[in-house]
Amino acid sequence: MRAPIGTFEDAGPAVDRIGLLTPPVAKAVREGWGGVPADRIIHVDTDPAIADTAVFVAHHGADLLDRSANCVVVAGKRGGEVTLAACVVLSSTRVDVNGAVRRHLGARKASFASMDTAVGETGMEYGGITPVGLPDGWPLLLDPAVVDEEWVLIGSGSRRGKLILPGKALAALPNAVIVEGLGVEV
Repeated sequence: MRAPIGTFEDAGPAVDRIGLLTPPVAKAVREGWGGVPADRIIHVDTDPAIADTAVFVAHHGADLLDRSANCVVVAGKRGGEVTLAACVVLSSTRVDVNGAVRRHLGARKASFASMDTAVGETGMEYGGITPVGLPDGWPLLLDPAVVDEEWVLIGSGSRRGKLILPGKALAALPNAVIVEGLGVEV
């Protein structure tokens, strides 16, 4: 199978590669969501040593920077309450944690969650966290530019491999909300 974006040598339907996915991502891919056909979720096998965005794009082509998205876990705090959420923005931007995220969550303070919290709560590997298979009830904040992409490259739950799917498929994930201004230029 040829991936719809990029020049990946090893691509195939994610549903046929369940063994390469972390348990929460595998479950979400198997069950599907929002009417997204399983064959529209592509897995590309990649070297975990180049999973970080800058290295990945340098290896696989600069054109992927604007077609790749990063998913980060944030913690919004108000009083004694902490709300964990995932934010997805194009890789060429950064998450507006202290503006858009804080306001959307109604938090007094918002920050990136610690690596231990992000990994422990999602069941995914750091550097591969994806919006597919997030814990039940988590808010999923999406920048509109991500949803507007015909195809977007995201993490697969592990540092080995990526998922490619239509941007609109992300908007169909549970608890997804499009947040204007979530991604800001670097």
